Amino acid sequence: MGLLQLLKSQVLCLLIICYVFLASGLIVNLLQFCTLPLWLINKQLARKINIRLAYCISSQMVATLEWWSGTECTLYTDPKTYPLYGKENAIVVLNHMFEIDFLCGWTFCDRFGVLGSSKVLAKKDLAYVPVIGWMWYFLEIVFCKRKWEEDRITVAQSLQRLQDYPENFWFLLYCEGTRFTPKKHQISMQVAETKGLPKLKYHLLPRTKGFWVTVQNLRGKAAAVYDSTLNFRNNESPTLLEILSGKKFHADLYVRRIPLESIPEDEAECAAWLHKLYQEKDSFQEHYEQTGRFPGPTLSPPRRPWSLINWLFWSFLLLCPLGLLLTQLISSGSVFTIVFSLVVCYSDLTTQIYSGSSLDDRPD
Repeated sequence: MGLLQLLKSQVLCLLIICYVFLASGLIVNLLQFCTLPLWLINKQLARKINIRLAYCISSQMVATLEWWSGTECTLYTDPKTYPLYGKENAIVVLNHMFEIDFLCGWTFCDRFGVLGSSKVLAKKDLAYVPVIGWMWYFLEIVFCKRKWEEDRITVAQSLQRLQDYPENFWFLLYCEGTRFTPKKHQISMQVAETKGLPKLKYHLLPRTKGFWVTVQNLRGKAAAVYDSTLNFRNNESPTLLEILSGKKFHADLYVRRIPLESIPEDEAECAAWLHKLYQEKDSFQEHYEQTGRFPGPTLSPPRRPWSLINWLFWSFLLLCPLGLLLTQLISSGSVFTIVFSLVVCYSDLTTQIYSGSSLDDRPD
């Protein structure tokens, strides 16, 4: 382990990253609340402002992956469809195998300039969580209660409101509904056997109703589905804590562009289409397991500097006053005051970190 990596792995660095993220996130949330009157006057302008405010939060997570940990990403895709990425609205269907696959999805969005406007299907409870949840609320994220009779109407209404959205967006969708684990996979395959569906080796059975509602309500707005399959080299399974500790990984992402008009409109036919898609995704994962790569040519979309610039801006803005306060405490000469202040800051930050980690804030 080199000196730089050793420094990145220290608890103090983790606390600083979390402090900057939480403090800046609350400031951005406050600014988002200030845009509420503007929604009544000029909705499209309010949307554009909130896209950029949301980027101030989500891009910090991307910066930790790309710039802090130095994780690299190789994109496997058709060079003919590559120029369309970021220039059209799309539904991105992701596999849900890793703790940080949501972060890789955000990185994919950022490299094509749609991170600030990207959407997800998230649990309703997350709308009340500060920073991420409040940011999503102002971004018009689609929330669901996981009660199909209610969600069928509310999700459709939320998606219809995106028909006049002023900027290109990607709608990130985890059709499996939850992250892959051996136990969940066993249960899912028992369901597949009961329903007479083909079994999958690397995925859970997709939930077809949410996908069908999404496709139906974004027809005419979204141009394509991006079938995306993620894996990490050397059979690694990164965690968010490892990323925050500066550990480097190499992600491989296989993306196919499928025109939306090629997807059946009938619900049963659409469900059959999605099951077939996941059988194909399974074969791609099998290919990766055997060869260490996905099929097709590779591209390496460059990192954009804006996530790093935003991260450095907030770090300077929030750490400078903290440094001045620490200097004043040290110059005061009171050992009790110094120790008491450090204990209070440490306990407050760790409380926020552990309370945040108890919530599954990934869009299932």
